[in-house]
Amino acid sequence: MKYFGAHVSASGGVFNAPLNAKKIDAKAFAMFTKNQRQWKAKPYDEKVIEKFKTNLQEVGIKPEMVLPHDSYLINLGHPELEQREKSLNAFIDEAKRCEQLGLKLLNFHPGSHLKKLSEEESLDYIVENINKTLELTKDVCLVIENTAGQGSNLGYKFEHLSYIINKSIDKNRVGVCIDTCHLFVSGYDIRTKQEYDATWKKFDEVVGFKYLKGMHINDSLTPFASKKDRHQSLGKGEIGLDAFKWIANDKRMDDIPLVLETIDDSIWKEEIELLYSFIDQ
Repeated sequence: MKYFGAHVSASGGVFNAPLNAKKIDAKAFAMFTKNQRQWKAKPYDEKVIEKFKTNLQEVGIKPEMVLPHDSYLINLGHPELEQREKSLNAFIDEAKRCEQLGLKLLNFHPGSHLKKLSEEESLDYIVENINKTLELTKDVCLVIENTAGQGSNLGYKFEHLSYIINKSIDKNRVGVCIDTCHLFVSGYDIRTKQEYDATWKKFDEVVGFKYLKGMHINDSLTPFASKKDRHQSLGKGEIGLDAFKWIANDKRMDDIPLVLETIDDSIWKEEIELLYSFIDQ
């Protein structure tokens, strides 16, 4: 079964996110567990936690179909120890917030070497911090998002994702979220059926479908292999609609959160309807 949704607002409290998802007929959603542009936030109190769980149950969305995203400030591969430790502490806090809310996934961008380290050195720092987080938390699966290859960001190659997974201490609690815009602009084409099949074949060979825990469903404003992270509404960008029709009918993407991050939230409900209409076409 397919579970389409969008990255909804948690403004006013995380307990509002399930309600906002319901408004657009989402069966899955992403959200931030706290302000994504601040390092710290006050701990949840029991009322907030209970209200979130109640609202989630009332809208009929499974906890497994919620894909929280960590703060944009976090860089687990930072070349400077002080900044890495700050990022690690914030990341552990994010994972524990997910645990408190009864959620199973935490989506994150792997990190950036800032042109001060080699890719492998920065990847090793990322692995080290993921492993520390795995040791200090339980239940939550840490889901690495592929990136566009912009600047010094890591994660734009399947090999980066595989490297992190292979060195993790608990492979049952690590996974991958594939962003279709990032995939396309980083150099993996999905515009024709032949290219779509070839890209996913390579993903399976290098990473493995068992690690696919979620997807971000986005068209791209910028051209193929541009390495520029600019999302676009479905069918209005460089990827086109065919790739999303194939995803809607691809059994390998069943039973995971498939979340829109397209640029116009006023049409998310229509985009979700469109994605469901593609099934069995």
